[in-house]
Order: sequence, then C-alpha cells, then structure tokens
Amino acid sequence: METCTLVSMSILLGVLVRWGVSFNSYSGAGKPPMFGDYEAQRHWQEVTYNLPIQEWYFNTTDNDLNYWGLDYPPLTAFHSLLCAHVAKLINPEWVKLLGSRGYESPAHKLFMRATVLAADLLVYIPAVVLYCCYLTNGSTNKKVGTLLCILLYPGLILIDYGHFQYNGLSLGLTLWGVLGLGLGWDALGSLAFSLALNYKQMELYHALPFFCYLLGKCARQGLTGRGLFSLVKIAVTVLVTFALCWLPFLSDPEQALQVLRRIFPVARGLFEDKVANAWCSLNVLIKIRSILSSDSQFYLSFAVTLLAITPSSLKLLKTPTFWQFKLALVNSSLAFFLFSYQVHEKSILLAALPVCLLLNDLPLVAIYFLQVSTFSMLPLLLKDGLLMPYAVTSLAFLVLSTHLLSALERCTEAQLRLEGYRRLAAWLPAWLTRLDLARIIRRKFYSSLVLMVGLSVASVALPPPAGLPDLFPVLVSTFSFLHFLGTFIYFNIVQLSTPQGKQKTL
Repeated sequence: METCTLVSMSILLGVLVRWGVSFNSYSGAGKPPMFGDYEAQRHWQEVTYNLPIQEWYFNTTDNDLNYWGLDYPPLTAFHSLLCAHVAKLINPEWVKLLGSRGYESPAHKLFMRATVLAADLLVYIPAVVLYCCYLTNGSTNKKVGTLLCILLYPGLILIDYGHFQYNGLSLGLTLWGVLGLGLGWDALGSLAFSLALNYKQMELYHALPFFCYLLGKCARQGLTGRGLFSLVKIAVTVLVTFALCWLPFLSDPEQALQVLRRIFPVARGLFEDKVANAWCSLNVLIKIRSILSSDSQFYLSFAVTLLAITPSSLKLLKTPTFWQFKLALVNSSLAFFLFSYQVHEKSILLAALPVCLLLNDLPLVAIYFLQVSTFSMLPLLLKDGLLMPYAVTSLAFLVLSTHLLSALERCTEAQLRLEGYRRLAAWLPAWLTRLDLARIIRRKFYSSLVLMVGLSVASVALPPPAGLPDLFPVLVSTFSFLHFLGTFIYFNIVQLSTPQGKQKTL
C-alpha cells in the first residue's frame, strides 16, 4: 500500500510539472510565416484529416511540403490523424484545410498540450513505472526515487511541453521494447520497438543494440533449435508490424519511395543550427561544409558512425546480457548523435533515455550527463522563451536526483566502474596511476555545474561581440560536445571492460 502511494505521488508530481511547463510559450508562437514545431504538429493534423492518404507525403496544391510537410514515418501520420478527429469534434477551425495555418488560441493550446500529456499517460509514464518496479535493483525507496528522477528529467519535459513535440511517445514505445527484452518477452519487445521506429526514424539510434541483443541471445540458445524458433518468431513479429504500418503505401512503389525520401532528407546537410556533435564543433575550426561535397559529408559521417558503434555492438553480440544491452543503448545513441548525418539538438533525448535507465546503477555519471543534455539545448530553449522553466526544472532535478539517489555518496572507483580505466592506466606513467579518479570526476562535476550556470547567465545577460553573434551558442554546443564525447568514451570503457560474470549493480 505504501509503495502504491509513493508511486502515485511520483506520477502526480511528474504530471503537475509537465502541465506547469505547458503554460509557457512554445516554438514559433506568433512568428509567421512558418511559426514553429507547434504549428508543424497542428498542420499535420490538418493534412491527414483533409487529404487522402496518397497525398500525405506528396507536394500538391493543398499540401505544400515546404510548409511543414510530413517528414516522419506512417505511425506519426496516423497519430496526427487520430488527434485531428478529436480536434474536429471540438472546433473544426483547428484543422480547416488551408484556413487554419498559424492558428493560435488558448483553447487550441490547451488541446494540443492535452494530447502530449495523454500520450505520456498512456505510453511513456506506465513504461517508466514498470521499468523502475521490475527492472531496477534496490529498496522500494530507491526504486521510487529512480522513478521520480526519470519522470522529472527536464530535457524531455521542456522539449515536449515547452518547445512542443511528442518525443515521449516514441521514447515510451522504445522503453516498452526495453521492458519486453528485460522481462524475457522478446517478441513483444520487438513489436514495441518496431512501433517506435515507425513513429520516429531517429529511433534507428537504438536499433543496433536491439538487433545485436536479440541475435546474440538466439545464437546462445542454438540456431538449429530453440534459438532458431525464437529468431523466426521475432523476425515475423517485426515484418508484420512494419507491413501493417506501411500497408496504405505498399500498393504503389512510388508511394513507399516518397515516404522514404521524406523521412531521410539527405539534402538537408550534415547538421543544423549549433548542435553539440562532432561535426558542428569541428566546423568552428575547419569549415567542413565548404571543403567537402554533400556526398562526401554523408559518406564520412556514415563511416565514422559505423566505426564508433562497432565495438559496443560486437561486445553485446558476444555477451547478450541485459546490463550489456543498456550500456550498448547509451553507446549506440551517443555514437549516432556525435557522428551521424543530419543531427538536431533535440536528438540528445535519444541518448538521455538509456542514460535514465542507468540512474540507479551509475547515479553521478547519469545525473551529470542528463544535466549537460538539458543545457546543450539552451539556445533553442531561450529562443522559445523557456528560460524560467529551464532554470527551475534543471535545479529541481539536480537537487532531487543527487539526494534521492545518494549520487555524491555512491561514487567510489568501484561504484563508478572505473576498473577499465585502471587497466588502461597501466600503460601510463606511474604518477598517473596514483590519481584518485573518483575525486577527479566529482570535481569535474562541480566545475561543470559552475560553468553551465555561468554560460546560462551570460547567454541571457550579455550581448555577444558584434563580430561574433553566435558566440554563446557555439560555446554551449562545444562545451556540451566535449562532455558528450567524454561520456561516450566512459560508457564504452565500462561496457568493454565488464567481465562476463559481473553484470549486476554494485
């Protein structure tokens, strides 16, 4: 009874914070002609409700693809259609073809926010609750603390309820997939992750760990007996799920190809805005987009990304444990974010989800990363008028998470899993092997917090030099990139150095 009360209170607090953030501004509010992501979501409801399915992804008189044309997989379009039917019942003006562009009203804003909250209540929050209850080690208080910290992660809340998107739906489906695999329901887990892929193509960041874990597990069972049966069952589940999602577009090959062209827009370039990845940071010193052709940029990013994810994937394929799977999810998503093509600043949420799953295992490292991930989106959040929600939610998350998870107490070298670093240090000068790595990480954590506060204040209070208008966004992205790169190296070392028998939380 006490556990149910604590879980209910955590959910209620998570909902209240989400609803509180939703009363702030949103992307592109009152900024014609394109407005922002809020208008994009509304416009997709307009398009899917009023036009035949064959025109959803094509440029027509009634569907100008240059005005927030659909560029996500079919499940996003079907979700938009569902929301549109509800919107039509409340107020037909909200989805009026061509006549509802840029529609803004308090009632419509309330409706749109409610659709995001409904998706969280139906998909994301239940998955978080079940993960913390069944796949998290420790006491009831520790499980509830982990639950509350995941639900209060500022990055997801600020983007979905402030900037305005439905990331909680795709991440929630992915988490259902993780739950399925963690509980041994591999076919159901594959179904859930297939739905996530069909909702947002960026879930490819997580695809290789799912594939390697399932293939490695089936191989261990034997590919001539039980393992083969499991592999066939999973493959059929995935194929049927994809076929059902894509069914309306499969009758005409040109339809399917157009959907693929829309969801993989290679022509957009290597990166957009000031994203905290390798290419944007390197571009400060070397103008990559001026030196290399678009094709060369694509092949370079593909090769580097493939190289970055290979060690983690091979380790998981060889040792398909749930602990290795969680680490591989972090390493794969970070590799994609740091090195892949056409990365947005919001894509860091794809790495944040698996890091959230490690809050109970590696609290200090996880909290550190999650704070930086929210900070990395600061230029976008300031553009959307979300300074106050950013400051309040970030501070609340920091205080609550470090207290509830005892993050600053659970940071010995063993608890931080630094054995791999020690083995690497054997090749270094003797004085380096005597360094207290745990103390270094704690001090780095404190100094990073100070720098993030300083850069946040400077971004708001100080005008940039006349010749460097993007100074603060570049500093934010470069600072964040260095932390993400360090986190990527850390989690790779932890995964690759973990002995096969040592998979549980310390």
